[in-house]
Amino acid sequence: MLGFLQGAAYGLFLTCLPWCLIGLASPRLALPTEHPTRWQVVLRYAFLVPFLSLLMWLTSLWGGFDPSLPGWLAGLVGIAVEIPLERRWRRFRARRHKRRLEAMLKAEATRRRAEQARQGREAGVAELDPANPPADADEVIQALCRAKQELLEAGREDHAAQVDRLYSRYRHVLGVLGSRFDNSELAHERARSLVEEVCLGAVDNFTAMASQARGVAGLDIDFIRRRLGQEAERLTANETSALRRRLALIEDTERSLRRLAARNEAALTALDDTSVALSRIVTDRPRARVGADQACEELRRFINGAERYSRPSR
Repeated sequence: MLGFLQGAAYGLFLTCLPWCLIGLASPRLALPTEHPTRWQVVLRYAFLVPFLSLLMWLTSLWGGFDPSLPGWLAGLVGIAVEIPLERRWRRFRARRHKRRLEAMLKAEATRRRAEQARQGREAGVAELDPANPPADADEVIQALCRAKQELLEAGREDHAAQVDRLYSRYRHVLGVLGSRFDNSELAHERARSLVEEVCLGAVDNFTAMASQARGVAGLDIDFIRRRLGQEAERLTANETSALRRRLALIEDTERSLRRLAARNEAALTALDDTSVALSRIVTDRPRARVGADQACEELRRFINGAERYSRPSR
């Protein structure tokens, strides 16, 4: 074993000069790194590999001076075998690191969108569960469940929260409408149909948002911006153009999503106006015989003159 190690040290030392000359002519042939330089070639074959062969030779001297031919041949081909193996190992590590980084960035983006959706959620908004819709769900609520499910599958929890807001407004308007009109009245049917049309129009917007979000679901805008910013010097012209094109696609899609979300905000405002207007309608006969202000004024006069009703003590 020591003889094999001693022969490998001799063979490895002899190949340092040829590989150094090859690396000075073309660093990519002599180094396994992705961006090799001649300084790395000199460092590797003028210092590192000779030091390694010297260390092997000194270690093998414990068995005496007896280099073996198989060890010498192994040392001659050692670098030629090691370079492609190390190159594959480096590429494997780079791919694994890239996958882990993309997974971390995707998880962070998902967490950030969920946090934004949670912070932007209004108080008192009922959360709609697409997997378990309410038992009395009508056509509008079922359509909202499908739209929310599509947005969640596209990874847009921030816009899915808007579905919950629309669902809460819709139920609130129907409740106010039911308290002001009888179900058999024509005004009730007319107002309910208009509210349903507004909500179904918003559902169409949600469906379009989910479709557009799925189109760019595999593109990471943070990763693209980081490459264009930190790694711009190492990118070729074609890579830079492709990344800029992908960035433009994502930004155009985000602008379109914001426009559709603004339309849905207009629908929410219309539902709020409807509920306020309906709540101001007085359809019941007042139970009090006099107005509230007049009753309060008469009550004050009664209290001021209450002493007249006291009986003198005997």
